[in-house]
Amino acid sequence: MVQQKQLGRRATKKGAGGNKKKKQTLKYFIECKNPVEDGIMNSLSEDPTLFFQETFLNAHIKVNGKVGMMAVSGVKLELIKTKLMLTSEAPFSKRYLKYLTKKYLKRNTLRDWLRVVASSKDTYELRYFQINQDDEDASDNDS
Repeated sequence: MVQQKQLGRRATKKGAGGNKKKKQTLKYFIECKNPVEDGIMNSLSEDPTLFFQETFLNAHIKVNGKVGMMAVSGVKLELIKTKLMLTSEAPFSKRYLKYLTKKYLKRNTLRDWLRVVASSKDTYELRYFQINQDDEDASDNDS
């Protein structure tokens, strides 16, 4: 019986030490280079449109089901030239960031010209919709 108790204690010690996880920091980016270059969204130094997107995201991001919990749970939003960088120590969905970006574009009537595309594993990019003017001209000439 003494041996069984000792084995049980050893097993729990090994399991307790092996289950520790490192805190993973998540970083997501929203690249707004094209709209900023064309003047639709200006950089912070010229006109604070990107800054408004940053404040919109700050006001609308929910953490654990509540708005305004970003600082408490380790979620930060930074503006770097034409990029917005979201850093999170808590679990955070990249898809949720896309949803909020699309919501921002819709509210500012930019959704008709811009779309949100995943350009890499951790980056979304704002791109223009492709409009083929040649196809429209060809259809006009046929009629």
